Amino acid sequence: MSELRVSVDTGGTFTDVVAVYDDGRVHAIKTPSTPGDPSAALLSGIRQVVEESGSVMPDVDIVVHGTTTATNAVLEHKFSGLGLLVTEGFRHLLEIARQSVPDGYGNSFFWVKPPRLVPLHLVREVGGRMDQTGTVLRELDEKALVESVQELVDQGVDRLGVCLIHSYVNDQHERRIAEIIGEHFPDLFLSLSAEVLPEYREYERAMTTLVDVMVKPYVRTYLGRAHEELNKEAGDTPLLLMQSNGGVVSAKAAGERPVTMLLSGPAGGVLGAVHVAEQVGLTDILTLDAGGTSTDICLVENMSPNITTQSLIEHYPVKTPMLDIATVAAGGGSIAWIGQFGSLKVGPQSVGADPGPICYGRGGTDPSVTDAAVSLGWLPAEFIGGDLVLDVESSRAAFEELGQTLELSAEEAASGVLEIAAANQVHGIRQVTTTKGRDPADYTLLAFGGSGALLAAVSADFLNIRSILVPPFPGNLSAYGLQVSDVRRDYVRTLVRLESKSDPAEIDRHWSSLEEQGRQELRDQGIAEEDWELLRVADMRYYGEAHEVRVSLPSGLSGLDAVEAMWRLFHPEHDSVYGFSYPGEQEVELVQLRVQAVGQMSRPASLRLSGSGSPEPIGSRQIYWRDLGWTETPLYDRYELPDGARAPGPAVIQEYGSTIVVPPGWDASIDEFGNVRLEATR
Repeated sequence: MSELRVSVDTGGTFTDVVAVYDDGRVHAIKTPSTPGDPSAALLSGIRQVVEESGSVMPDVDIVVHGTTTATNAVLEHKFSGLGLLVTEGFRHLLEIARQSVPDGYGNSFFWVKPPRLVPLHLVREVGGRMDQTGTVLRELDEKALVESVQELVDQGVDRLGVCLIHSYVNDQHERRIAEIIGEHFPDLFLSLSAEVLPEYREYERAMTTLVDVMVKPYVRTYLGRAHEELNKEAGDTPLLLMQSNGGVVSAKAAGERPVTMLLSGPAGGVLGAVHVAEQVGLTDILTLDAGGTSTDICLVENMSPNITTQSLIEHYPVKTPMLDIATVAAGGGSIAWIGQFGSLKVGPQSVGADPGPICYGRGGTDPSVTDAAVSLGWLPAEFIGGDLVLDVESSRAAFEELGQTLELSAEEAASGVLEIAAANQVHGIRQVTTTKGRDPADYTLLAFGGSGALLAAVSADFLNIRSILVPPFPGNLSAYGLQVSDVRRDYVRTLVRLESKSDPAEIDRHWSSLEEQGRQELRDQGIAEEDWELLRVADMRYYGEAHEVRVSLPSGLSGLDAVEAMWRLFHPEHDSVYGFSYPGEQEVELVQLRVQAVGQMSRPASLRLSGSGSPEPIGSRQIYWRDLGWTETPLYDRYELPDGARAPGPAVIQEYGSTIVVPPGWDASIDEFGNVRLEATR
């Protein structure tokens, strides 16, 4: 019997589920999410997709899951019950934070610090101290520690983060704290900074540790429930979780460090896009994942998405390896409104899923991007295979009213909304390209998500991008991307050394220690040794700089050769990032060593289409195009288009859960894998 793999991507509104057989057959569905208990939608979605694909639950060989649960806990400010232990004298660590003020405030007089994850009265100091080398200066005051934790528990703390000064060098005191708390307070959720983020910079380390422990109860509870129910119905089926770095780990490992799951949903989409690109021979792409509220964009070069170790979740810094994804408030639900000075604006506010756009007929009153597309005929009158019938006339009436305010026709107002929404997407694309010295015109735009192909060509026109690829089941690509991921774990150690004073053997010794941690993790995950890959990475800078450059070494390079290559490769990498380098002129400083342990997993086969030609359109409708006005435009059913079929623009290609708009000046064609390729003709 063919292997059956199921992947589940849980979002705030819908849970996307994809079943893939090893021969390449795919079945995809969408089901409403259940935020109160994400495991309910996860399990019901698995049951539905398995039944509809003609199988039974025991046939499921593996389940891979991506979720926004961890991110939503932060965004919803679920901070209650959170406490922090710090070194004596550092109680105001979160209050002081960083001196820098976010861009856009002019100066600190106008900026108000966001709510602290832990208020000052729930921060306790721990007696004991280490210096920067890890040498113990004062022993841990264990009696006072128990008293302090008891005070916090009495005040309602049930989740505790521990961040002691210099614990990234010597974790002795933090581990002893964990032992004591385990003995006296076994029900307390605990995260140690030495385990979550063994790096210097205490503020970022403390914040990342607090985010980790804050989401532990939510993640562990629903993952445990999901895994238990899954095993009852499907037997001993592995449940793997997507991480922000684009790799998967077991549900147990994910529950131990849930901070690594913050961007697991968008990461799945990027991996799915890379897999699609690899099939058709593309190496450099821009991924554009547009949904109802936002658009996620990632730059992929040489088949490798860019990785970052610094990110913000709302206002809060989180340091953990994750795909470098730029997010902008440009989705189908983004609201069109008139600004203070009478100008038309789109977003960042969104109509959300309830009541949703006006055309949903659920009581929505704010015109949105979806309403603009519906009123111009870009979208059909029905969504999701006819499950949602749209109120076209109400959308048009809203834009007639908006147009009167702006002294524009309803069509001009709606067209303006779509152009502004596309311009917002362009802003996100430029964040990952032009601001980093890349020309977006050199890349193929790979568009997916429920609204990804709606404005892709309009956005591409702004940037002179000539080629767009839309994969099959674009609304479910993030779920499909979970199927083509590998087991991946990241390890880090702070080791500040100047090149002129460094000991290569010492550096290699620390790197080798991290590699051994990776090997043990891969063994625990059950990955065969021949499928292991250990990649060495170093964070480096010129002496005197405040920020580091990430230097990745070639696969397989280890030992003293890796240390020598690290110093040599830093200069061209610095030049690539910042546009200058000083080889032989400026001292280089190593800051951190990293190892990425990868366990390669099998990939499902890819189905190829057969046949050629250009079938007749399934119909036509009046659609408004800015350069043509109202025009009778052909409509195509995507899944009736065989390999080689062409649809010259203007045209609209419809499918379950998504719509591909082919404006004037673009042509569409179908390749052998069922991708729709849009090519600019002007």
